[in-house]
Amino acid sequence: MDERQKIILILTSIGSFLTPFMGSSINIAIPEIGHEFLSSAILLSWVTTSYLLTSAILIVPMGRLADIRGRVGIFLSGVAIYTAGSLICTIAPSAEWLIVFRIIQGIGGAMLYATSIAIITSVFHAKERGMALGINVAFIYTGLTIGPFLGGIVTEFFGWRSIFYLNVLIGLFVLLAGMKYLKVPEIKEEMTRFDLPGSVLYAVTIFLLMIGFQELPSEPGIVLFALAGVSFIAFVYQENRAEYPVIRLSLFTKNRVFAFSNLAALINYSSTYAIGFLLSIYLQNVKGFSPFSAGTILIAQPIMQALFSPAMGKLSDKYPSRLLATAGMAMITIGLVPFANLGLETSVTFIIADLAFLGLGYALFSSPNTHAVMDSVNERCYGVASGILGTMRLSGMMVSMGISMFAFSLTIGRDPLSITDLAGLVSAIEIAFAIFAALCALGTIASYVRNPKKQNRTEDSS
Repeated sequence: MDERQKIILILTSIGSFLTPFMGSSINIAIPEIGHEFLSSAILLSWVTTSYLLTSAILIVPMGRLADIRGRVGIFLSGVAIYTAGSLICTIAPSAEWLIVFRIIQGIGGAMLYATSIAIITSVFHAKERGMALGINVAFIYTGLTIGPFLGGIVTEFFGWRSIFYLNVLIGLFVLLAGMKYLKVPEIKEEMTRFDLPGSVLYAVTIFLLMIGFQELPSEPGIVLFALAGVSFIAFVYQENRAEYPVIRLSLFTKNRVFAFSNLAALINYSSTYAIGFLLSIYLQNVKGFSPFSAGTILIAQPIMQALFSPAMGKLSDKYPSRLLATAGMAMITIGLVPFANLGLETSVTFIIADLAFLGLGYALFSSPNTHAVMDSVNERCYGVASGILGTMRLSGMMVSMGISMFAFSLTIGRDPLSITDLAGLVSAIEIAFAIFAALCALGTIASYVRNPKKQNRTEDSS
């Protein structure tokens, strides 16, 4: 790895660090935001959801635009928009305006999601790519790890707006350094046209699916799902007839590695993202821990992910990504099973040990699986491939939370947590983890059945 590659890796990884750090740190500040603006819990939930949803619906179109116009330009533009969004969040006069400003952040976040991995993939040779992607993943997990801790400190001493100021400082550093040092030779498709109708249909489909899932099993949720199906059919029709589609459907129909690796990623995030949410409730409401103590226990998982992701990425340079990712998914499945049997007397030591085991499994899965996705496509499609993988991640996060809400609705309904029967609360958590374990077992199969042989990458299929 030469000096140029190191600088590019550091800058793109700091860019990847920003979004999970923002997400995990702002959650700590939600109660203080609600206190200042006198907002309801439902309205405050959109402070997080608005960013997540905006990024999800724009990430693939932004990836395609990056393939056409250049990834570095889109990356730097994303940093600028994200930083500007962070700055104006500091002057939000109400929760409603904060949500609007978070949407602007989400636009910049989509541009970062869609390009950082694509830039790394294009700069590093296949024999070094796994290690580089592992380092990038480690930065993501570091953001998740220190977000609650650092966010809690700055919120307590300087107020919730200081979190956004911190993001402004980091964003300005990446932007200024990137303008000077991000010099990457790129293959652009400047003569091709951007598929605006396909991009709009894609965004509408993802929007309806994600909002509809949140509303299930109510009638509005079913209606939104039906509309999403109609939108998806229109999207497929548009992509089949478009000269330059936003997504070549052959990526899924002819590229088995790409299709099943993304499916594995979707299932993985769907079965793991809500772990912290569920255990936070368990530790505080059942075990009686303070928020700080519960957060300290929960960092066992992301710390292991951050520590071991670079090493696991390096392993994927030497050994088949399929086998490593499958082993990681199997470890996660094994680690989820005990949480499906949580009881009132489960020891904290056991919980920490199981979280550490899950973190190791996640590190073993994530870096090699990302390597498999990016290595299965042609360089001209790195932006789209990165965007689709990001969509799997964001969609999986919302599915995971949706499963958790479904489990709670089965046992405790809409009763406030403060007056909920502990047995019913534990039962809901056990149901959610049982569903996650079953999902992860299916994900292990999806990871294993991807084509074990080296797949040729063609312009059409990738």
